[in-house]
Amino acid sequence: MNSITIGGLPGSGTTTVAKILKEKLGLPYVYAGDMFREMAKEYGMTLAEFGSYCERHPEIDRELDKKQELILALGNVILEGRLAGWISYRNNIPAFKIWLECDEDERIRRVVEREGGEFEDVKKQIREREKSEKKRYMDFYGIDMGDLSIYDVVIDTTSIPPQKVVEKIIEEMDSKRNV
Repeated sequence: MNSITIGGLPGSGTTTVAKILKEKLGLPYVYAGDMFREMAKEYGMTLAEFGSYCERHPEIDRELDKKQELILALGNVILEGRLAGWISYRNNIPAFKIWLECDEDERIRRVVEREGGEFEDVKKQIREREKSEKKRYMDFYGIDMGDLSIYDVVIDTTSIPPQKVVEKIIEEMDSKRNV
């Protein structure tokens, strides 16, 4: 089996789905967000501050992307990250690429439930983070995060439980294998 990439905006269910897939498929799982969070910690910054810093320091994103590329190149892994699918696509690394969509209010509700905070504050933080990422990805790579054409499957998780999302993914993977 080749690798699997899972991307989506904060609160779309990527981590939950990736962990269930890991259990079902017995593949190792790597979360690019952990690497980014660790780097933010090393720099003594919040995620939002570090994201803004990265806008002026593309070498940080490139270092993180290189790590993801190496992980994908080894194969047989689930890599979760906003750019994981694009890294696979741009480097011709075989992977089943998944993007999870979700209504913004539902995503924010999930993040508040998981991490705490006030809805409006979290909404503001998430919007700032997404704006920063969108700008960095376009400026550094010419990637339009709204372009979902590279993905093998796009699933709206707004009202579907994670287990059903995983079932849909496995069905799609099986149908692609049989083509």
